[in-house]
Amino acid sequence: MRLPLGLRLLGALRRRLGGSVAHLAPADVPAAREAVLRLQHGPLGRAVIGPPPRDVAIVDARLPTEAVPGGLPVRVYRPAGSTSRAPVVVNFHGGGFVQGDLDQSEWFCAHVAHEASVVVVSVDYRLAPEHTFPVPAQDCYDAVTALVADARVWGLDPARVAVMGDSAGGNLATVVCLMARDRRLDGLDAPTIAAQVLVYPGTEMVDALPSERAIPVAPILSAADIRGFHQLYLGGADGTHPYASPLRAELAGLPPALVQTAEHDPLRDHGERYVDALDAAGVPVRHTRYLGAAHGYVATGALTPRTSLQAVAEIAAFLRAM
Repeated sequence: MRLPLGLRLLGALRRRLGGSVAHLAPADVPAAREAVLRLQHGPLGRAVIGPPPRDVAIVDARLPTEAVPGGLPVRVYRPAGSTSRAPVVVNFHGGGFVQGDLDQSEWFCAHVAHEASVVVVSVDYRLAPEHTFPVPAQDCYDAVTALVADARVWGLDPARVAVMGDSAGGNLATVVCLMARDRRLDGLDAPTIAAQVLVYPGTEMVDALPSERAIPVAPILSAADIRGFHQLYLGGADGTHPYASPLRAELAGLPPALVQTAEHDPLRDHGERYVDALDAAGVPVRHTRYLGAAHGYVATGALTPRTSLQAVAEIAAFLRAM
C-alpha cells in the first residue's frame, strides 16, 4: 500500500528542516536535540502527536535508582477506575537512543492506559551520546526493578508487569527482558516480566538487514539514520553484544511478545526476523505488519489515526490477557 499523503508531506518537511541528528558529531548532538524538542513541543509537533484521552490521569514523578539517586523522570498514566493494585506497563520511548522524551510518547501511553485498563509508567532514560551503551538499557532495567520493589507505594501489582517500547524503546524493552532472565539464571533476584510489546523495534546493530536496503528513505527514519544512531549509542562498544543486538541473543525463557512492524520502514526486518527468532526459541509471539504504515506511527496519532488507534487496540487486547 502507498504511504498516506500526510506522511509524505511530513517526511518532506523533516528533510527541509535539516533532517536527523543521527549524522552529527557527538559534541553537536545535545544542541540539535534541543532544537528538535522545541519543534516537537510546538504547535506543529502537538498537531502530529495528538492529545491524550481526557479521562486518564497524568502525573510526573521521579523514580530513584542506584545509578540515579535523584530519580529518573517518569510520567504515570492512570485510567479512570484503576485499582490500588493495578497491572503496570513500563514504557520506553523511541528516538534512536539519542533523542525523544516523555512528551513524544504521551498520546501512545495514555491511549494504551485507557484501552487496556492498565497503569503505564513512561521512563525518561538517559540518552547517548552523553550516556552510551549500556547506560540507557541499564536505566530501563533499573526502572522496572525499582517499580516492582516499591509496587505498593506506586499502587501497582508486582505480579502483572509488562514492558513496552517503540523503535529504540522496543530494543530496550526486550533487552530488559533479557537482563531479567539472565539474572534469574545466575541465581540473582530479578523482576518477573509477564509480557513484552515491541513496536517496530531495532534488534541488530552490526549487519544491515534487507529492509534497510529496500527502503533507504522513509518519512521518519532512513536507513542511514539507523547506522548513525547505532554509532552514537554504541560509542565504540561491541554491537554484537546481545544487550545491544537482541537478535543475536539466546531468547528461550523470555515472556510472551507482541511485535508490530510497518510496511514502509527500514527497520521492518529487524522486527520480523526477531519474531522468527522468538518463535524458534519457543517464546509465544504475535506479529502484525501494518500495511501502508511508516516508522513512528504511535508518535503520529493525530496524523495517522486509523493505523495508530488500530495498533493501540491490538496492544490493549494483548495486555488484557496478561
